[in-house]
Amino acid sequence: MESVKTTPTWVWILLTGAVFGVSSAGALFQQVDDVPPLLRASWRLQLTTLVLAPFAFFQWRQLGAEIKGRMFDRNTILWLLGGGLALALHFGSWVASLDKTSLTHSLLFVTAHPLIIIVGMLIIAKFMLGQRKPTKKEIIGACIGFTGAVIALLDLGHEQGDHTVTLWGDFLAFMGAVFVVGYFVSGRVLRKWMPIFIYAFIVTLIAAVLLIPASWAIESDFSKFGIIGWTASEFFPWFLALALIAGILGHTGLNTCLRYTSPLVISTSVTMEPILGSIIGYLIFDEGLPGFWTWIGGPILVTGIILVVLGAPQVNTNNQTLEAVAEG
Repeated sequence: MESVKTTPTWVWILLTGAVFGVSSAGALFQQVDDVPPLLRASWRLQLTTLVLAPFAFFQWRQLGAEIKGRMFDRNTILWLLGGGLALALHFGSWVASLDKTSLTHSLLFVTAHPLIIIVGMLIIAKFMLGQRKPTKKEIIGACIGFTGAVIALLDLGHEQGDHTVTLWGDFLAFMGAVFVVGYFVSGRVLRKWMPIFIYAFIVTLIAAVLLIPASWAIESDFSKFGIIGWTASEFFPWFLALALIAGILGHTGLNTCLRYTSPLVISTSVTMEPILGSIIGYLIFDEGLPGFWTWIGGPILVTGIILVVLGAPQVNTNNQTLEAVAEG
C-alpha cells in the first residue's frame, strides 16, 4: 500500500507568513514616499541583489563548464538584458503608482498580470500556429477580472489615507503588470537551463542599475538622495524591512513552499496580495479603507484572476508561479 504524502504543518505556517510578507511591500514603500519613485525602486532592487548574491554565487560554483559557457552566448545576454529592462519598468511603474493612487488600487492593478497574459495568448494564438489558446475557464476569468477592474475605476477621486485614486495612478500600476509579463517571458526561456538564483540575481542587478540613470534624468530630487541613499539611518530600516519581510520571508518563503506543496496553491495564495496588503496598510500604517466601488470591483477582479490561475494547464501554472515568486 502506497503511503500518502502530506504537506508538513510548518509549510502552511511559512506560506501564510510568506503571503503576508509579499503583501507588505506596497505599504512599506508608501512610508518612504519622500524619495522619488524610480530611485526608491532602484534602492529596493539594490538590496534584493545583495540578498540574492550569496545564493547565486553558490549555484554558480555548482555549474559545469558547458552551462557557464552558455551564460555568455549572445542570445542569453539579450534575454537577460530584456528581463532586466522589463523588471526595471515593472518596479518603476508600480512604485510610481503608489504615489499617484490608493494602496488598494495599486495592488489590484499590478497583480492583474494573469489577465494580461490571457489577452496576449489570444493575440499570439491568432497569428502563430502551434501556440496554446487560453482555456474557456481562463477566458471567463479574464472577462470577470476586467469587469471588476472597470467597476473599481468608479472610485476615481476617492481618498484612502493620504492618497487619492486617480486614473493615471491606476494606469501606472496596470503598466507595472504589463511589464512584469516581459520578465516572466525572459524567465521562462532562460529558466529551462539556468538556475533560479543566478537568473534572479542578474536581472535584478540589471534592473537596479537601469533605474539609476532613469531617476537621474527624470527626477529632480535625485541628487538630494543619491544612488545608495538607502544606507542613511532614516531610510535603512524601511528598506531593510522590504528586503527581509517582502524579500526573504515573502519571496524566498514562497520558493521554499514550492518544494512541499502544489504550485497551484502558491499561485492562488498570491492572488490575496491586494486584500492582505490593504489590511496591512489600514491596521499598521493607517492608510485608510478603500472606496465603495473598490469593495465591489476588487473582489470581482481577484475572483477573475483566481479563475485564470485555476483554468491554466498545470505545467503552465508551474512555470508562471516559479518565475513570479523569484521576483523581487
